[in-house]
Amino acid sequence: MGMWSIGVGAVGAAAVALLLANTDMFLSKPRKAALEYLEDIDLKTLEKEPRTFKAKELWEKNGAVIMAVRRPGCFLCRAEAADLMSLKPKLDELGVPLYAVVKEQVKREVEDFQPYFKGEIFLDEKKKFYGPERRKMMFMGLIRLGVWYNSFRAWNGGFSGNLEGEGFILGGVFVI
Repeated sequence: MGMWSIGVGAVGAAAVALLLANTDMFLSKPRKAALEYLEDIDLKTLEKEPRTFKAKELWEKNGAVIMAVRRPGCFLCRAEAADLMSLKPKLDELGVPLYAVVKEQVKREVEDFQPYFKGEIFLDEKKKFYGPERRKMMFMGLIRLGVWYNSFRAWNGGFSGNLEGEGFILGGVFVI
């Protein structure tokens, strides 16, 4: 009866871990990034001679859709960027620009990301665009069903990537 008890305990522990990993119970709760918060963030262009400017310049005229990229080398981020780019013709028709913000430049990551995201990309060195309270996905993300589903979808879509750079801080999309 001892081995049977251990087996049931292990199955129960695995079931609880799977349940908890697939809820947001252990994810930090995001504080909403108010427009006032976003406006004052310093962004840099990615040119040889970078220009620093306030983020509000991105949406002052016609609003904007801005992707905060978790990691440019991530194949899930590349798939999301390609999905977002499918909206670009409609956004162009409406006069709404599409931008991306990255939190670091590692090797050729940003250049390798550009085939998937054809809009302008800016650098947020202080990572403020990722929210007043950054959300992180640690190793529990490896047993989240949604992560596996999106991984298979991206992999079957022909997307590939690497593990270069910081990948725990989650990204998102702002529609302003």
